Amino acid sequence: MLIYIIIINITCFLIMCYDKVMAKSHRYRVPEIRLLLLAALGGSIGIYVGMHTFKHKTRKLLFTLGIPIIMFIQIIIFRILL
Repeated sequence: MLIYIIIINITCFLIMCYDKVMAKSHRYRVPEIRLLLLAALGGSIGIYVGMHTFKHKTRKLLFTLGIPIIMFIQIIIFRILL
C-alpha cells in the first residue's frame, strides 16, 4: 500500500509538471477531471505539491479547496487502515 501511495504521488507530481509545460506552450492539456481523479485515487499530495511548486491551478477554486479536502479525507482513511 505504501509503495502504491509513493508511486502515484510521484506520478501526479510529474503530471502537474507536464501539464504546466503544455499550458505554457499552448498544447494539449491534461483534463482537470483526470487530475482530480488521480488525486482521488491517492495522488492528492503529489497534485498539491505540484500545484505549489509549478504555480499551476492555484487560482482554480476547485483545486485550491478540492485537493486539500481530498488529501484530508485520504489521510484520515490511511490512519484508520493503519
